[in-house]
Amino acid sequence: MTETTFEQMVQEQLENGQTLLDLENKGVSSSELERLGKMDRFSQVRKLYLSHNELTDDDLFPFQEMEGSLHSLYLNSNLIGDAGAHTLAQSPIMSTVKCLMLEANGLGPEGAQALADSPHFQNLEELFLDANPIGANGVLALSRSANFPSLKALHLDSTGMGDGGVIALANTSTLRGLERLYLCSNHIGNIGALALARSEPLKTLRVLSIWRNEIRDEGGEAFITSPTFDNLERLYMSLNLIERPVRKKIRGSALAQRLQTLVMD
Repeated sequence: MTETTFEQMVQEQLENGQTLLDLENKGVSSSELERLGKMDRFSQVRKLYLSHNELTDDDLFPFQEMEGSLHSLYLNSNLIGDAGAHTLAQSPIMSTVKCLMLEANGLGPEGAQALADSPHFQNLEELFLDANPIGANGVLALSRSANFPSLKALHLDSTGMGDGGVIALANTSTLRGLERLYLCSNHIGNIGALALARSEPLKTLRVLSIWRNEIRDEGGEAFITSPTFDNLERLYMSLNLIERPVRKKIRGSALAQRLQTLVMD
């Protein structure tokens, strides 16, 4: 798009003090991001949507020069890999971001490590890494990082983490304030379920989503008596391999009575 067209689109959205800028699926590339960062009104943007723009690692370099007060940055469904994660991790503008959406990109373990090593995520409260192949090693990097002191919600659906990733989270010494944890579609079995049920650091959880995994009866039984879930309000565990008798026990348990929401087939 032409420079005039882009600037006009941005100016129209930010009229009257608006703080949300929606550039989803607008063909945005590095040149538009560079221009955006230099615009006077960029300083008023709090929510920035950049999903579905086919942004690559190289397109993200303008973030390193941006100055502003972003609270939410949506970069899902682009072409961002490990190098792009490094770029974001080195960008000071991330220091005000509370919600970072990176779902459905190409981050691997190195990308997760880059985020974990960054000093700029002290205010981050919610991180979406769903559908990125970060694996157990990537989750381990996150779970060992002391750079997410404000993190309350971690989205890790379809990351290939397996039981190893769950064990890392269950034993974290740094992510001590997690309230919402999303682990769907990760081939998690009884080993991972038992790790969750025995986790001291995850006692702060209020929402746990672990549907479409491979948890069997032993894991389901462990959930019933787990002190980890004393504060849990919502539990989503459909599409596992727990047999009907154990599912019935879960529904009749004290855990189920405490929950506001229990979703289980």
